[in-house]
Amino acid sequence: MMNVLVVDDDFMVAKLHGRYVASTEGFRVVGVAHSGADALGAAERLRPDLVLLDIYLPDMDGITVLRELRAAEERDATRPSADALFITAARDAGMVRAALRAGALHYLIKPFNQAALQEQLRHVAALRSRFDRLGEARQEDVDQIFGTRPPGSRELPKGLAAHTAELVERILREHRGDLSATECAVAGSLSRVSARRYLEYFAETGRVEVSLRYGGTGRPERRYRLVGG
Repeated sequence: MMNVLVVDDDFMVAKLHGRYVASTEGFRVVGVAHSGADALGAAERLRPDLVLLDIYLPDMDGITVLRELRAAEERDATRPSADALFITAARDAGMVRAALRAGALHYLIKPFNQAALQEQLRHVAALRSRFDRLGEARQEDVDQIFGTRPPGSRELPKGLAAHTAELVERILREHRGDLSATECAVAGSLSRVSARRYLEYFAETGRVEVSLRYGGTGRPERRYRLVGG
């Protein structure tokens, strides 16, 4: 169970976000704050796993809150580090960059629906789970956590080509929801066998999730979805 602190100056918005969190399996709201000072105090008392943080607060901006939160964690070696997800109407590219540099996992722009927030929550949970399982990180693990590497820089098994891998990844990223090897092959003008090889490689390296769709007869269909996509 991940404990979440919701920070927003609007009481009704904070309440709504809290409901979204509470309706997501594996998450619970442990506190709500409506100012930067209250957020820092609540984080000190409650030690949340995740902070949902607005940029526009009455006493300080959310970037400053996150920086002070990180400084407090550095001063206290026994204090666990909280992840941060910005939820804000701020669209300025400089603000997005500042949030990234301050250590935010992601930046969700208002308005959004419940599914969008829940998808980000599940992504945070997946990252935490991946870190918990890791002893020594492989390059594939690092690529997934930090994002894809520049084209041509990723090491692929013998028989797989970088340009085809990039094509399959782009199809996955642009496709809404999951897709089958056949659907991927059609979208990329590939053979089904080739598409499945790349999809299975992505599954082995943790970059896609695989689910099964059962029909009336025969084997279930394997469906692929990009992790965090």
